[in-house]
Amino acid sequence: MKSYTDTPDISASQHAMDLEYRYGAHNYKPMPVVIGRGEGVFLWDVEGKRYFDFLSAYSAVSQGHCHPKIVDAMISQAQKLTLTSRAFYNDRLGECEKFLCEYFGYDKVLMMNSGVEGGETALKLTRKWAYKVKGIEPGKAKTVYAAGNFWGRTLAAISSSTDPSSTDDYGPFLPGYEIIPYNDLNALESLLKSDANIAGFMVEPIQGEAGVVVPEEGYLRGIRELCTKYNVLFIADEVQTGIGRTGKRLACDWEGVKPDILVLGKALSGGTMPVSAAFADDEVMLTIAPGEHGSTYGGNPLACAVTIAALQVVRDENLADNAEQMGRIFRRRMQELQKQCSLIESVRGRGLLNAIVINDSEESSTAMDLCYKMMEKGLLCKPTHGNKIRFAPPLVINQSQMDDACRIIEEVFLEMNGNL
Repeated sequence: MKSYTDTPDISASQHAMDLEYRYGAHNYKPMPVVIGRGEGVFLWDVEGKRYFDFLSAYSAVSQGHCHPKIVDAMISQAQKLTLTSRAFYNDRLGECEKFLCEYFGYDKVLMMNSGVEGGETALKLTRKWAYKVKGIEPGKAKTVYAAGNFWGRTLAAISSSTDPSSTDDYGPFLPGYEIIPYNDLNALESLLKSDANIAGFMVEPIQGEAGVVVPEEGYLRGIRELCTKYNVLFIADEVQTGIGRTGKRLACDWEGVKPDILVLGKALSGGTMPVSAAFADDEVMLTIAPGEHGSTYGGNPLACAVTIAALQVVRDENLADNAEQMGRIFRRRMQELQKQCSLIESVRGRGLLNAIVINDSEESSTAMDLCYKMMEKGLLCKPTHGNKIRFAPPLVINQSQMDDACRIIEEVFLEMNGNL
């Protein structure tokens, strides 16, 4: 079989991209860079060029690429036992469940794999609780979601979506869903007051995929109060915002609220493997009986070892505090840049989950053009919803690295704006 090395004019990057195009589904449109190695805040392409990673695999690599403590835990466990299924006990799951419950303050945790599985687990828990505890008539329970939400690509997840790219040609959708505007407590109370079949409200404390939309202060407290008042479960989707990303252990901690169900994923494994979890206290979690929900890989020994190590890194290296400090530096630099650059409509975010809104339509190519220019200069990021660029570097970034990265961003924006 002919190799790309037999054709000198084909680069290693082009070969890799050609293979994906030829043999993979065309359900993604990646930036034209082929990554071969990562360490800390940096990525290297297969030709050896180094880049700042300002996406962190959508916040999954919060602890930095290939963190040695997490990798060591993974290797050590992989040499002993990787999978038993839940047909048997294993010697790591209980230890991990105890660690997780104490870390986040819940009675119980149910470990799954992907973030969307965590969201589906929350939905199933909510429905079980609705029928077994709240007393809603069977088959009538409803859940509420905010417009602009994103929690995955399964049919259950896209049934709550308001994004045509997620929903077009996938119907019919799951019933029992209500959609209200984000950051609107009046809309939430109006719905909860009018419909006794509402069982839960699932919401992102900050909407990530929608473009890092930060709600008004008091929104999360208001949700907590309304859900308590109307006997509805408050479900926090912290798959992207949790585990130090916004400068606190959880984004909900900014307003001192505890959701009834907490969904985590992404950085739960430090980007080494799929791990997710749904947390709840006994009244909710114990509504599911043996055989009613689970996963072959959920709570596997390898995932348990990695999860404990990943969270220890966040705790021991004070990554939430670092995210808060570095995020303030980033936003200050970008707000100063905004004064010089008409391309920037606004800068928003919290901790190290931030976005620049481009002063152009969602249909324009300006945001993508900026991302291509930053890629050429050694920084990787990606637009979302057309005219918003999300910036989410690993939480291990230091001030010197942040300063260097900001200089790249500033240079690209000013060049594109015609200021250089």
